[in-house]
Amino acid sequence: MQKIRKGDEVIVIAGRDKGKRGTVSARIDESHLLVDGVNVVKKHARPNPMKGVTGGIVDKTMPIDQSNVMLYNPATGKGDRVGFKVLEDGTKVRVYRSNGEPVQGN
Repeated sequence: MQKIRKGDEVIVIAGRDKGKRGTVSARIDESHLLVDGVNVVKKHARPNPMKGVTGGIVDKTMPIDQSNVMLYNPATGKGDRVGFKVLEDGTKVRVYRSNGEPVQGN
């Protein structure tokens, strides 16, 4: 079970986008995420009339390592570590380490 999943709101803790918040749009592999509005680069695209692609400079979101982000806790307004807890009915849920509350979107 992954601590950070697609759809989670995260805050960047390291790198040039430090302090930015965004939503995880995809997991690339075990340790890389795509976060909306974070690690955006300019890419020079060549036009391709067969595919209907116009040329120019486009913005592209690049993957960021999950060690550089923390799950955003709306109760505290900061990034928070994540742990796991097994409930009485046997389901496993993610919880915030600071206050023990379950993460929304489990």
